[in-house]
Amino acid sequence: MNYVIIGNSAAAVGTISGIREIDKTGKITVISDENYHTYSRPLISYWLMGKVSDKNIYYREPDFYEKNGVETVLGHKVTKIDAAGKTVVLDDGSTIGYDKLMVATGSKPFVPPMNGLDKVNYHTFMTYDSVKAIKNEVKEGMKVLIIGAGLIGLKAAEALNEYKAQITVVDLADRILPSILDARAGAKMQKHIESKGTRFILGTSVDEFSEHSAKLKNGMTVDFDMLIIAVGVRPNTELVSDAGGKVDRGIICDMTQKTTLADVYAAGDCTVSYDASSDTNKILALLPNAYMQGEIAGKNMAGQETYYLNAIPMNAIGFFGLHIITAGSYDGEEYVEETENTYKKLVFRDGMLKGFILMGDVKRAGIYTSMIKERIDLSDVDIELLKEKPQMMMFSKERREEKLGGIIR
Repeated sequence: MNYVIIGNSAAAVGTISGIREIDKTGKITVISDENYHTYSRPLISYWLMGKVSDKNIYYREPDFYEKNGVETVLGHKVTKIDAAGKTVVLDDGSTIGYDKLMVATGSKPFVPPMNGLDKVNYHTFMTYDSVKAIKNEVKEGMKVLIIGAGLIGLKAAEALNEYKAQITVVDLADRILPSILDARAGAKMQKHIESKGTRFILGTSVDEFSEHSAKLKNGMTVDFDMLIIAVGVRPNTELVSDAGGKVDRGIICDMTQKTTLADVYAAGDCTVSYDASSDTNKILALLPNAYMQGEIAGKNMAGQETYYLNAIPMNAIGFFGLHIITAGSYDGEEYVEETENTYKKLVFRDGMLKGFILMGDVKRAGIYTSMIKERIDLSDVDIELLKEKPQMMMFSKERREEKLGGIIR
């Protein structure tokens, strides 16, 4: 069997692991437009901070490909999938044939049209090369303007704080981290980050850029020496859509991660997943999700039918020492517990736990996450223990025996 994987990140690694679990000898070729062995994108901000070295930024050990008999074609972009001929075309005009193809193309930074942006040198913050370019330019005390108060923008702010940069973050939303935090949790995190020196200007956007300043739509002007655009990402779906595969925001796959193209699979940030917590289809741009999708796809590519079920949104991240874990959907009845340094929100619907936000004290997040993914009926749970201090004793005796074989009674 001849397997080809387009992409070089978590979904690709998962695919290789899934294939090799079933097929020890099939040929595997990885193609990537980056020149690096697979590295962990969440670590690029820590690399910029000096907390992670070049040797430690790898997502898997440096000899992962060698150990798994993988051939690599790095520094080349796939420009076309010929689904009928079962080949991929590279940017140098060469072709590579496949029996089974994995599309793990991830996402790219979204840079919206903004007046005067063509006059300004700016950076994005998604790849190893992007942070290397920033490190080459950053100087102590320089003024940095970041457009975007989401996960990417705030990790950039945290990293550049190490250089004693004067950081201003602008976002059209009325709060920071709007994709994962509610208003109260967002305000708590904003206060924490502001205490470290970052300034936020929210509820507005850039009206026009000049060479070293941005005029905002609220009338303010922000001067800068460095500009970073971090307003979001868009999935890389063009290869599949151009080949005739179904795409709706992301690549459409079934529960085996197979696309609508014959013998073509997809995984990671470029795909649409079923969110079990909200009962909706959406893009779940998360590293664990990408790996697990890839692993499931790899097994199916190698001939073992298996399904990717119970995916939910999950985030585990921290900013300036304040940690957050979130999961699931926030649509439902809320239970909120808050102190000066912590925040807990549990969301219930249809007799089940559907989502949570933990900030500061993030212990036992795994229990909450498992309850959401397994859709545990709350009639089987001591709700007060669930809210205050989740533990195995909050479950019925039958549930404990099911989970632990009766060890805990």
